[in-house]
Amino acid sequence: MGSQQGYIEINGTSLYYEFSGNPNGEPLVMLHGGLGSQHDLLPLHPYLAPDYHLISIDFRGHGKSLLGDLPLSYLQYQQDIQYVLNSLGIERYSIFGFSDGGIVGYRIAAQAPEKVSCLMTLGAHWRLAPDDPSISIFNGLTADFWAQRFADDVAAYHASNPEPDFPKLVDAVKNVWLDTTTSGYPFELVKQIRCPTLFMRGDNDFLFSLDEAVSLKSQMAEAAFANIPMTAHAAHQESPELVGNMLHRFLSQHKSDPTHATSI
Repeated sequence: MGSQQGYIEINGTSLYYEFSGNPNGEPLVMLHGGLGSQHDLLPLHPYLAPDYHLISIDFRGHGKSLLGDLPLSYLQYQQDIQYVLNSLGIERYSIFGFSDGGIVGYRIAAQAPEKVSCLMTLGAHWRLAPDDPSISIFNGLTADFWAQRFADDVAAYHASNPEPDFPKLVDAVKNVWLDTTTSGYPFELVKQIRCPTLFMRGDNDFLFSLDEAVSLKSQMAEAAFANIPMTAHAAHQESPELVGNMLHRFLSQHKSDPTHATSI
């Protein structure tokens, strides 16, 4: 299994990526959640790395990627990820996205259908309704609260990011979470997704409710849905074996044309 890492320069900033897993396997793009990093998805690697070529990318300002001066949005994340993949010569790929990573995955799969073989998401909103209870949670979020709740993650951010400014990052990400314009959540775009899709949520996820998941299922009649028992938002960390095996099984059932796989 090969491992490689580096930076891609884009719009005055630098985005960090890593390759891991099977270099001869089909490309699988791994997208983390808001205020996290690619490191958060490591619990899934043992279940995917033997057979898939994993491309892990830190969102702008997250992990080892620099924030730059542009406002953050799901559209900006989408454009960043597509630019990195194009720069790396990866023509066709599957996507797994957790939370914000899944929201970006919806946008890419809907707007670049020729690129995406399979889409898998966990805990990923497809819209933000005016009465969504998560709005008050997002509005009340502070850098101090996050640092107290996720002390190890924030310490890792400060240790790895070349230009750390966590309060600035929190403010920028809150704007992403509250954005209901066309640069934000995919909303009706999800109807355009044609690739095999699996979306999941933890049974106790208070951010992505079961009602919202059912509503998403009605928009994507062909998509598979899994409610992961005894887990909350980060089900991949609470039950990596269950989530990892489910992802592997779904990918195995929808293997793309091997001529589309890009070897790096």
